Amino acid sequence: MKRLLYCIKDYRKYVVLAPTFKLLEAILELFIPLVVASIIDKGILLDDKLHVIKMFIIMFACGFVGLGFSIVGQYFSAKSAVGASTKLRYELFSHIQSLTFSDIDKLGTSSMITRMTNDINQIQTGINLTLRLFLRSPFVVFGAAIFASIVCPSMAYIFWITIPILSVVIFTIILVTLPMHKKVQQRLDNVVKQTRENLSGTRVIRAFTSEDEEIEEYKNNTKTLENSQNRVSRIANLMNPITYIIINVAIIILIYVGAIRVNSGLILQGTVIALYNYMSQILVELIKFANLIVTITKSLASLKRIESIMNINNTVELITDENIYDKPYITFENVSMKYYKDSSNALEDISFTINKGDVVGIIGGTGSGKTTLINLLTRKYKYDNGNIYLDGKKLETYPSNIINDKIGIVLQKAVLFKGTIKENIQFGRNISDEEILKVCSIAMCKEVIENKEDGINSIVEQYGRNFSGGQRQRLSIARVLARQPEILILDDSSSALDYQTEAKLRHNIRNLDYQPTTFIISQRTSSISHADKILVLDDGKLVGCGTHNELLENCEVYKEIYISQFQKED
Repeated sequence: MKRLLYCIKDYRKYVVLAPTFKLLEAILELFIPLVVASIIDKGILLDDKLHVIKMFIIMFACGFVGLGFSIVGQYFSAKSAVGASTKLRYELFSHIQSLTFSDIDKLGTSSMITRMTNDINQIQTGINLTLRLFLRSPFVVFGAAIFASIVCPSMAYIFWITIPILSVVIFTIILVTLPMHKKVQQRLDNVVKQTRENLSGTRVIRAFTSEDEEIEEYKNNTKTLENSQNRVSRIANLMNPITYIIINVAIIILIYVGAIRVNSGLILQGTVIALYNYMSQILVELIKFANLIVTITKSLASLKRIESIMNINNTVELITDENIYDKPYITFENVSMKYYKDSSNALEDISFTINKGDVVGIIGGTGSGKTTLINLLTRKYKYDNGNIYLDGKKLETYPSNIINDKIGIVLQKAVLFKGTIKENIQFGRNISDEEILKVCSIAMCKEVIENKEDGINSIVEQYGRNFSGGQRQRLSIARVLARQPEILILDDSSSALDYQTEAKLRHNIRNLDYQPTTFIISQRTSSISHADKILVLDDGKLVGCGTHNELLENCEVYKEIYISQFQKED
C-alpha cells in the first residue's frame, strides 16, 4: 500500500477534487425526489401549473449541473488512476531491470508479464472507481435514509432495517470471493506462461509435430481458468438477485404502509413517491458499492502480487571493501555456485587468472557451465563460495551500473529490437553515423547495411525477423563494440557464421585500438585456438587451462573435442 501511496502522491490535488465533485453531484441527486414530491403534492394535486413548470426547471438545472460535476469528477479520477498506474508500472519495470537472473528465474517471465499488464490494469480500475464511488455511494445511501427520515419520520424504520441487511449480504459474498480471485490470477499466470512458451517455441512445436498436444494442454489450462472464474462469478452473481429481493420486499412494505397512511390522510402521495425514489437510490448505490468492493479486492490482490516483486532485493549485494589486492586483472579463487539451495553445484572450485587485454577462450560440453561462469563475472548470479577479483577489487564492491559499463556481452541468442539498424547499434552507445559504419566494418556486417536500400536507417522488425541468424549475430556484436567495453564477452555469438567470416571477425576484434579483455565462449576449437588462454570446463569443473598446444598435450577433454572436430576415426 505504501508503494501505491507513493505513486499517487503527485496527484494529491486530483485525488481530493475527484470525490469532492462526485459528492456535489450526489447532493443534487438527493434533492431530486423532493422536487418530484413537490410537483405531485403542490403542483398536480392543486393544479398549479406554474409550480410544476418551476419545479421542472429546478429538476433540469439540478440534472445539468450534476452532469457537469460528474464529468469533472470522473476526469480527475481517471487522471489520478492513469497517472498513478503509469508511475507504478514504471517503478515495477525499473525494479525488474535491477534484479539478477536468479531472481527472474524464480519469479518466471510469464508471471512478471501478467503483473506488468493485467495486475496494473486492475489497480488502475480500482483507483478510478474508488475515487468516484467510495465516498459517493455510502453518502447517497445514508443521505437517502436521512432525507427519508426528514420527509416521513414514521416510515424511516424501513430504511434503517433494510440497509444493515443489505450490507451483511454484500460483505459476506465479498469475503467468500476474495481468496477465489487470487486463485484466478494465479491460473491466469499459467495461461500466459504457456501462451508465451508456445509463441516463442512455435517452430520447435511444428518441427516435432506437437501441435495437438500443446493445443490440448492449452485447452486444459484455459478450462481450469474458466472453471475458477465461473465459480467466483456464480457466487458473486448471487449479490444482484438477493439485493433486489431485499429491496423489492422493502419497497412492497414501503408502498403498503404508505398507502395505508395516505388513505388515513397522514401523508400525501408525493411523500410515498419520494420515499420510493430514495429506496431505489439506495438499491442502485449499494449495487455500485458492492461492485466497487469486488473491484477493490481484486486490486488489492493485484497490489500484493506487485509488492511481492518490489520487496525482492537484488540477491547480489554490495559489500564495503576499500582494499586494493595485488591480483591479476580478473581472478577467480575457488569459486563455487549453485542455482538453488538444494541443487548440486553448477560450478565447483573454479580458479584461474586473466591479464588485462588477454583473449580467453572457454570451451566444454553442453551444460558444463560456460555461460554460468560468465554470468558470475557480470554479477547476474551470486556465487556461494570463493572470491572473484576485478582490477584488484572484490567484484561485490562494484555497483551494478559500473559492472555494466565495464562489460559488454553478446548473448547466445542474438536479439534485435524493432526500429532501425542505427537505433539498434546506438542502443549500446549514442555514436555518429561514421562510427556506426566503423563498428559494423569490424563486426563484419557492413555489407549487410550496404545491401539495404536505406542503409543504417533500414527497418528492423521485432526480434530482427527480417535478418538471417548470422546477420543478427554480427549486428549484435556491432552494438556491443559501439560501447567500447573494457571486457568483451562473446557467448557462442558466432555459431551462425562461416569459418572465413568468423576468422576475419576474430582478427578485427584482436586488433581493436582499445584492446579489451575478450572472452570467447564456443563449441568450436577453431574459434578459440588463437586465444592467449583457454579454459576447459567439464560438468562444472575446470579441467584444463592453457594455450591450444598445451591443452592438446595435457587435457584429455580438450583433446577429445579437438579430435572429434578435425580428425576422422580409424
